[in-house]
Amino acid sequence: MTLTEQVRDDRPVSRPPAAPVPGATQTQFISWATLAMMTTASVANLRPAPSMALYGLAAVFLYLLPALVFLLPTALVSAELASGWPGGVHRWVSEGLSKPLGFLAVWCQFAMTIAYYPSLLAYVASTFAYVVDPRLADNGVYIALVIVVIYWAGVLISARGTKAVAGLAGLGLVIGTLIPGVVLVVLGLVFLGQGNASAAPMDGGHLLPPWTGLASLVLIVNNFLSYAGMEMNGVHVSSLREPGKEFPRSVFLATGLVLLIFVLPALAISWVMPGKDLSLTAGVMQAFQGFFDHFHVGWLTKVVGVLLVAAALGGMLTWMAGPSKGLLMVARQEGYLPPVLQRLNKNGVQRNIMVAQGVLTTLIALLYAVIPDVSSAYWIFSVVTTQIYLVVYLLMFAAVIRLRATRPDHERGFRVPAVHLVAGVGFAASLAAMCIGFVPPEQFGGGPVWRYLAIVGGGLLTLGFLAPLALLKFRKPHWVAAEHRHPVASD
Repeated sequence: MTLTEQVRDDRPVSRPPAAPVPGATQTQFISWATLAMMTTASVANLRPAPSMALYGLAAVFLYLLPALVFLLPTALVSAELASGWPGGVHRWVSEGLSKPLGFLAVWCQFAMTIAYYPSLLAYVASTFAYVVDPRLADNGVYIALVIVVIYWAGVLISARGTKAVAGLAGLGLVIGTLIPGVVLVVLGLVFLGQGNASAAPMDGGHLLPPWTGLASLVLIVNNFLSYAGMEMNGVHVSSLREPGKEFPRSVFLATGLVLLIFVLPALAISWVMPGKDLSLTAGVMQAFQGFFDHFHVGWLTKVVGVLLVAAALGGMLTWMAGPSKGLLMVARQEGYLPPVLQRLNKNGVQRNIMVAQGVLTTLIALLYAVIPDVSSAYWIFSVVTTQIYLVVYLLMFAAVIRLRATRPDHERGFRVPAVHLVAGVGFAASLAAMCIGFVPPEQFGGGPVWRYLAIVGGGLLTLGFLAPLALLKFRKPHWVAAEHRHPVASD
């Protein structure tokens, strides 16, 4: 997942041509190449590179497989749904399946951030440790403290309704992804060109990961989270002159570019950092430290650390209120949240939702202080995030198949070829990834299995299902906002 999915949520809003209004005439178009660049910018980043660098050359396969069975189906299916039913995943699932399941979908888009913030900010904390003291990168108390402080600082800023940091998202792509990524790959090539041996084998015998059971492939689940959010770009399909021809071109070009940005830095890290020494939170900085020390410019590590942290924080601020705002809009229409959580502050920001979310985020962050291995904690919370988000995709793939059957004549700007095959592959891949996520990876065999299963299973069950089911069961007619009470929503 890129420095964040909710940057993608906001992009369509900030680009008028890309957010078609039902019934309006589209007068401004974008090229398929432009859409490919936008998609690449919204998906690719460096954060997942360390987890794949553990596999060395096999990282290519582990990135390519989910791209084919998940990234492409997601992009194609979301394009059809967005071109026929503008409004996002809530409307798609509501139209295709039911309103309660539509709420479940939009809830999971929101709930995944509760587990995602700790993993994102753990990466920020570990990166910043290389600016202050690299030894802090594996200190759970330090990680937990940074997560709590930065998150609540972000809430205070977002609650003021400030838009001053919005431009940092685009800038963050350049200074936090493209420049460091290119530097990392170039240094890696120079490192190998000087005759240095790669820390990971680069021969044909290592194209596939070694098979030692399901645990040997568990880290592939993280790549589903890396690719998550492609559905946000489906809204742009109506801005193409010939969606049926141009959108597939855009998707395939973006997929190729995303793979390059994901794969090459992961390989570069594997060239300089042995897998046994690699931290999943600080692996990018470990690689920069190794390269810069090798070329006797170690001071540049701190510079890169500042760039990565600034980009991450800038991006976080631009989308922090995004998922909660989407949930609020649906909740006000259908009465899914108690009135206290629907209140806005004087700046029109849903502060109460963000505070409630922050309490849960803080409790999760504190687990970093009690789980001995920071990398294990980071991985566990990344898996919880992925599990919750995969619920959205399971519902989305099911919705497109049912809409083809129940509303085949509904106007769509784009139709997925062989939709049953494409959506079926995406559904099966998402379900398989969810199942595999419950298997503790072999890299983290030191901790008790029950704790891993309790956190992952408990997180998915509590945040992904029990919470929205409770809200559906106990909602009251007066929870519907006044402007939406005629007629009163009921299921």
